Amino acid sequence: MNTIPLLKLLSDGEVHSGESLAASLGISRTAIWKQVRKLLDKGIEVKTIRGRGYQLASPMDLVTREGIEQSLSDPARKDMALKVLGQVDSTNTDITRRWQDGERGLLVSVADSQQQGRGRRGRVWQSPPGQNLYMSVGVSLNRGFTELDGLSLVAGLALLEALADKGLSLPTLKWPNDVLVEGRKLAGILIELQGELEGVVRVIVGIGVNVHMQEASSVDQPWTSLDLCGPATDWRRDELAAGILNRLVDYLSDFESSGFTGFAEQWNRFDAFKGRKLVASSGNLAGIGRGVDETGNYLLETTDGLERVYAGEISLRVAQ
Repeated sequence: MNTIPLLKLLSDGEVHSGESLAASLGISRTAIWKQVRKLLDKGIEVKTIRGRGYQLASPMDLVTREGIEQSLSDPARKDMALKVLGQVDSTNTDITRRWQDGERGLLVSVADSQQQGRGRRGRVWQSPPGQNLYMSVGVSLNRGFTELDGLSLVAGLALLEALADKGLSLPTLKWPNDVLVEGRKLAGILIELQGELEGVVRVIVGIGVNVHMQEASSVDQPWTSLDLCGPATDWRRDELAAGILNRLVDYLSDFESSGFTGFAEQWNRFDAFKGRKLVASSGNLAGIGRGVDETGNYLLETTDGLERVYAGEISLRVAQ
């Protein structure tokens, strides 16, 4: 049962009669009631107002294919196969399925909500409906596995700059793949690599951005959302998705040609760890953050000199 058309009609937050909704969608009032129940099962609060009709508890910022496409740049739109979903297990998994079904080119999957959203190291990414931005980009890069160092940093940089373009103030990058505001996690990147064939690797860039979320009791780390960062800004998920894709497609092309080297200085300008006392999650390693090198490894100034920390090996955190 596709509830998206109904949700679009209700998204303005106004009261809509069952009769008018049924007429607009060409279905019965009983079918409208069943779809309302389906929305409630998904966690979307719809009020039934006796004698008047249905109303969302608050207006909803829907994510739509049409809204994303109208804000895409020509380079980003070229060869892009954009798919927008209401609910999915995870957008990264959806890209894998699309490859298995024979789709090729630049694949993009965007979802209103995820049931099995994942973060780094297998952590659950909170993915309620109508709140945040969940998207994945599937692309084939003419680089081998050993030449992909720094890819997550490039994706994170594209994400940060796209958000800054839309009005986000003072974002920083937490190595290797998070966007922070005032030390709180706003967004994250999850990179997955699949099969190398003749120097070409299939890459999935998964992106999660907290947009409207106001509470998340099960999250075990400091977090924030765009609404909490800047309530004066009207954050729209369609516009955010398009802005991120515009930056990311451009940066992935540059990375494919030249690797991470040309991005290192740019990335270091936003380093959340720079000059701070850090400790590693393992290995008794501690030191002062000194940014990343030309391949994306993080540099720690220790008592024994500069140490390079490799993404995927261990994680870093600010010393208490």
